[in-house]
Amino acid sequence: MPPSLAALMTVAFVSFLFLREAMGKSKVSGALWLPVLWLAITGSRFVSQWMGTGHYSIDSYMEGSPIDAIYFSILILAGAAVLARRPVSVAAIVRNNGWLVAFFIYSFLAILWSDFPFIALKRWIKTVGHPIMALIILTDPDPINAFRTVMKRCAYLLFPFSVLFIKYFPEYGRGFDPYTGAPINSGVALTKNDLGYLCWVFGLFFLWSLLTRTRIENKAARRVEVVLSVGFVGMIAWLLKTADSATAIVAFTLGAGTMLLLHSGIVGRRSVGIFVIVALAVGGAAELTFGVYGRVIGALGRDPTLTDRTLVWADALALQVNPLLGMGFESFWLGPRLEVLWEKWWWHPNQAHNGYVETYLNLGTIGAVLLLGMLVSTFRKITRQLRGNFDVACLRLAFLFAILAFNFTEAGFKAVHLIWTMFYIIAIDYPPRRQTSEPRIPEMPSNPASIRGRAGSRLAATQGPK
Repeated sequence: MPPSLAALMTVAFVSFLFLREAMGKSKVSGALWLPVLWLAITGSRFVSQWMGTGHYSIDSYMEGSPIDAIYFSILILAGAAVLARRPVSVAAIVRNNGWLVAFFIYSFLAILWSDFPFIALKRWIKTVGHPIMALIILTDPDPINAFRTVMKRCAYLLFPFSVLFIKYFPEYGRGFDPYTGAPINSGVALTKNDLGYLCWVFGLFFLWSLLTRTRIENKAARRVEVVLSVGFVGMIAWLLKTADSATAIVAFTLGAGTMLLLHSGIVGRRSVGIFVIVALAVGGAAELTFGVYGRVIGALGRDPTLTDRTLVWADALALQVNPLLGMGFESFWLGPRLEVLWEKWWWHPNQAHNGYVETYLNLGTIGAVLLLGMLVSTFRKITRQLRGNFDVACLRLAFLFAILAFNFTEAGFKAVHLIWTMFYIIAIDYPPRRQTSEPRIPEMPSNPASIRGRAGSRLAATQGPK
């Protein structure tokens, strides 16, 4: 097929999906386009990278792109304006998300002891976009439908064009691994690993849509939802295979396995915590006895150093001179430390490729403890919700486990990153959850993509993915 015809067909297909959504009777807030634009860019390439104006050097990495700064600033200011017009209770946010708020405030304070406070401040301002975009979804009158709408709109933009770029426009969607020289597929993303995490995030969402299809009462709408979800799951599976990202495969397998175990009833709603403890104990015993870690890494076709990641961890930790407070918010990979590491590693790492090590390098032991508290608190809130709004809690738990696995070989708890935004969406509790039942969800025949609660189930709707 000629590339021009393939491009025309892709544009027509994407236009059809958006037109179909617009023709539905279910209206959603126009403000949802803000998180769509935020996730679409953080999940693909920054604006400067799409424009081809980014230059990878120490100076450009430290200062950042003014084009990207303008783009994210506009979204943050517009998002803040949206929340200012909504009856958002700051007290409720603080009361129900203490660990998250403490981590966010400590990150701001960590600017004070950074060697590059102005750069750290600029980076911290960008991270304000994560909770703002999450709250735009969570404070919507129908947050479940808002979350579905945002995820589907992003998927319409990202995945058809990823297939198009890989198959017909290799100058945009393919490249060569700078480490091995092997050909890679990246689609709309910048690297194959970026395409990988894009696939597992949206793969889990569409798998969840399939598992919860029975919640749609209208049969015709249910069939359309199934066709849409199956189509995107197939597209994502192909892209995940072509990306060949071991981290993405592990994260998706863990998240999908979590959802399937919970929906099958093998793991009870009240015994998730016990199951996790037992699984960790069995895994630890298996590692000590059989060396499972090395076997799994080998089965995934990777070396024990995780493509030199463990060596980079050791080099970076050796440069940490403030173990209690860290080097300052997003400040470790700046200045002399960056020069030392770039001189040794020709592929120029700009992160630790481990979210937990990255947090320790920037925020020290205090930051690592706050991160741990935030993760444990999020897990506890989700397990409590399993007894009420099971479907939503199941998705949140799948995302949490996948994010935990992802951050073992990539740093997702940093900067402007899609995974960081997704964490805020599942971690924030707003408002408090008090639901005790799960009413069936009717569906308007003319809008199969939208799931609405009954008029009397407004409380259930306010307890969407957080």
